[in-house]
Amino acid sequence: MISPTRRRLLVNVKRERRTRGPLMASGVEGLTFHDLRHEATSRLFEKGMNPMQVAAITGHKTLQMLKRYTHLRTEDLVEMMG
Repeated sequence: MISPTRRRLLVNVKRERRTRGPLMASGVEGLTFHDLRHEATSRLFEKGMNPMQVAAITGHKTLQMLKRYTHLRTEDLVEMMG
């Protein structure tokens, strides 16, 4: 039986392998799957989605992890406030 921690590690390794080829082909160096996940999470919030909707799309299981992946732009927050 594989422990949950080991299973997560294996899933992450497989995901990184799947994205490595296209990322390398793009010519952008140093870009990882997690960089893309951070970016996508933030952009979903900017589109007006709520935390539950974003978590359903990104697969985050806790609000704490969702917050870790969210990087909102200051100028967007100022604009939203009016």
